[in-house]
Amino acid sequence: MIIREIEDKKNWEDFVSECKEKTFCQSWNWGNFNQSMGDNVWRFGIFEDERMVAVAQVLKIKARRGSFLFVPHGPLIKKGDKKEIIKTTLEELKKLAKEEKVTFIRFSPILEVVDSNIFKELGFRNAPIHMHPELTWELDISSSEEDILKGMRKTTRYLVRQAEKNEDVEIVKGTDDDALKNFQEVYLETAERQSFTPFSFNYLKKEVEAFKGDNQIMIFLGKYKGEVISSAIIVYHSGIGFYHQGATSLKYPKIPVSYLLQWEAIKEAKSRGCRLYNFWGVIPEGTKNHPWAGLSLFKKGFGGKEKEYVKTQDYVLSIKYWLTYIIEQIRRRKRHL
Repeated sequence: MIIREIEDKKNWEDFVSECKEKTFCQSWNWGNFNQSMGDNVWRFGIFEDERMVAVAQVLKIKARRGSFLFVPHGPLIKKGDKKEIIKTTLEELKKLAKEEKVTFIRFSPILEVVDSNIFKELGFRNAPIHMHPELTWELDISSSEEDILKGMRKTTRYLVRQAEKNEDVEIVKGTDDDALKNFQEVYLETAERQSFTPFSFNYLKKEVEAFKGDNQIMIFLGKYKGEVISSAIIVYHSGIGFYHQGATSLKYPKIPVSYLLQWEAIKEAKSRGCRLYNFWGVIPEGTKNHPWAGLSLFKKGFGGKEKEYVKTQDYVLSIKYWLTYIIEQIRRRKRHL
C-alpha cells in the first residue's frame, strides 16, 4: 500500500460518500474549518494497486500541554485490509510527527469495537478522553414521516404533537449571524448550567461558514412566545444529518419546544435526501450520575439504535505525552465523564 496527499475536493468528497461508516469530521469542509482556526491539516489517500481504498484527514492540535496529530473519526475505509491501512497511515504520521515535533498521535476511529485489537497490536493505548463520540445514536429516516413517528417513544411522540398544536411555539431556521447569536445565548446558559466550557462565538461562526457555502449546515431556533428557548446546529453531509450542537433554556420547562425542534430538524434532513439522522454522543445504558443522562434519554426517545466505535487511541512518541495524559485524566474526572 502507498499513501499520498489528496488535493482535489471532489475526489475526496466522492470517496467519502461511498464509505459505509463516516461522519462530517472527515469531510473536506471540516478540514477547511480547522484550517480557519489555525490548525494544520493534511488529507491522505491510501492506495492499493492504484485504487484508493481509504482516506485519513489529519489535524495538528496545538496545546500548551503538548501538541499532537489527530485523525478525527478516521481513517475512513472503503475496502481492503484494515490493519494494513491503519499501519500504512501510522507509518506516514510517524514521519510527519517528527517534522511537526509532536509528542503523540491520536486516532478517533470510526470502526466497530471488534477492531480494537488492531490498534493494540500496532502499539496504541486507550486515550484518557474522547474527542468525538465513541457511542452514538442513529435513526433511519428513509421511511415515511408517519412511520418515524410511530417508532418514537410514546411520550416523545406525544410531546411533539403537543408542541405542534401550541400556537405560541415556533421553529425558525437560518445561517446568518443573528441566528447564530440567538443560538449562542441559549448555548452559554446551557454551558453554565451543565458546567462545560463553551465554544467561542468565533469558533461557531467559522464552523457555520465552512459548511454554509455547500448548504451543509443549518441553525434551528425554537421559540415560545417569540423568545428563543431551544437551539441546535445541524450538519448535513453525505446523506446524514448530524445533531452537532444543541442548547436549551429551562425557563419554560413544561413547553416541549426541544421536541418539535428535533422533529423539524429530522424532517429537514429527510427533505435533503438524507437516509440517516445522527444524534451524536450518548451514554451507555445503565450509567448513573452522568451529566449527559437526561440528554441521552431525550435523544433515544426519537427511536433509532446505538452504535459503538473503538475507543480513542493514542500512539506515544515522547515521554512528554504523560503530562497530557495526567491533565486529561484530571479533566475527565472533574467533568464526571
